[in-house]
Amino acid sequence: MYVCICRAVTESEVHDCIADGARTARQVRDATGAGGDCASCVRKICAILKRSEDLVTSA
Repeated sequence: MYVCICRAVTESEVHDCIADGARTARQVRDATGAGGDCASCVRKICAILKRSEDLVTSA
């Protein structure tokens, strides 16, 4: 599923960035470009980051 339509960034690509160490929406943007244009996807990116953080802290 696309997270960022402007840059055609998928949810899988965001998860890959997180696996590579991204912890903020800015770090995801720097790696993929997502959120760099209209920024409507920043909330989605933040939600994915939060879910991944919750998974790590609950494990």
